[in-house]
Amino acid sequence: MSEKIRELISEAEIDARIREIGQQISRDYAGKEVHLICVLKGGVYFMCELSKRITIPVSLDFMSVSSYGDDTKSSGVVRIVKDLDQPLEGKHVLIVEDIIDSGRTLGYLMEILAKRNPASLKLCTLLDKPDCRVIKNLKTDYCCFEIPDEFVVGYGLDYAQKYRNLPYIGVVELEK
Repeated sequence: MSEKIRELISEAEIDARIREIGQQISRDYAGKEVHLICVLKGGVYFMCELSKRITIPVSLDFMSVSSYGDDTKSSGVVRIVKDLDQPLEGKHVLIVEDIIDSGRTLGYLMEILAKRNPASLKLCTLLDKPDCRVIKNLKTDYCCFEIPDEFVVGYGLDYAQKYRNLPYIGVVELEK
């Protein structure tokens, strides 16, 4: 089986929307420092671009969780592969994620991080698939794009570790 990639969101659209979200975050956290937590690996592309567009002080940390493996559907089992390097107590924390679909991974992550006593805990995502949401009470504070239930790659998102480096968001179409 081979894959074909169909462009869904262009590089220019992504850049413009990240700029808008960066401005909104800068206004919302004015006078504060925001601690960005990148959910690896996919979120790193988004967090790098987002952090450059935030005009208030930022600090960064990274966390790796997994619920996919090499499949196109979430297994529902969330594993922490790499935990944070810094404590969160008293910090204004913004989780930066590449995509939210079922919400299981982020729901689990938000629950764990809330127990570490941050001053605030919010969620920012490049892509959201609300039609796939299993965890209904998961609140996305900042979202660049809502997308349909299709398997997407590019801008950090992968299919079996391929296509992360595409500068746009594309839909994977499997060909037999």
